[in-house]
Amino acid sequence: MQPLYKTNLAETAIEAIRGEILAKRWSVGAKLPNEAALSAALAVSRGTIREAVRVLVSQGLLETRQGSGTYVLSTRDASRPLTMARRASLRDQFEARCALDVEAARLASLRQTPEIITLLRDLLAKRGKYEGGDKAAFVERDLAFHKAIIAASGNRAMIEIYDFFSASIAETIEATLGQDIPEPDAKAHADIIDAIETGLPAKADAAVRRFMKPVIAALERMILS
Repeated sequence: MQPLYKTNLAETAIEAIRGEILAKRWSVGAKLPNEAALSAALAVSRGTIREAVRVLVSQGLLETRQGSGTYVLSTRDASRPLTMARRASLRDQFEARCALDVEAARLASLRQTPEIITLLRDLLAKRGKYEGGDKAAFVERDLAFHKAIIAASGNRAMIEIYDFFSASIAETIEATLGQDIPEPDAKAHADIIDAIETGLPAKADAAVRRFMKPVIAALERMILS
């Protein structure tokens, strides 16, 4: 194991030891090196090692035997089912959001006006590109853009549904700001506006589906991996 130099030593120690367990450096039933050895190997205090062991015991990877030491209980990632459930939940949220966004764009294409198109382009310009920093502010700007498309549908029920699920929709937006799920770029957003401006529902429908497809496909791959 390599010494640790990150600021959150406890969390990093947990990940380092978990990595060794999942890599099967120690088999199930094997005894881990003692605190002193792990402390020296990772260049952290014994207290940090104790905290890491405590967490890994709670996750079902290790067990401690009083007067004997710490042993490997499992070499399977106990957090994986939770991660998979989280990804499946996000996929479901994106699929539901896609259904709303597609129908809103179809209706907006039938009811669009020059003023609506100008508003959408202005909101997209204000949205900008996420380059790190204040996630909440970016999510708010992106959500404002998508809410404007819902409003352009002219369907009061859809507007209220979107407002009701706005926290869930904001969560889907934030999920694309990490490393795993692709964030639809400015062109993908602009394509939706262009499609709405044509006045053709089929084009608006297709633009939204193209927008959502890479995100949903990425989540599908992550769930199946």
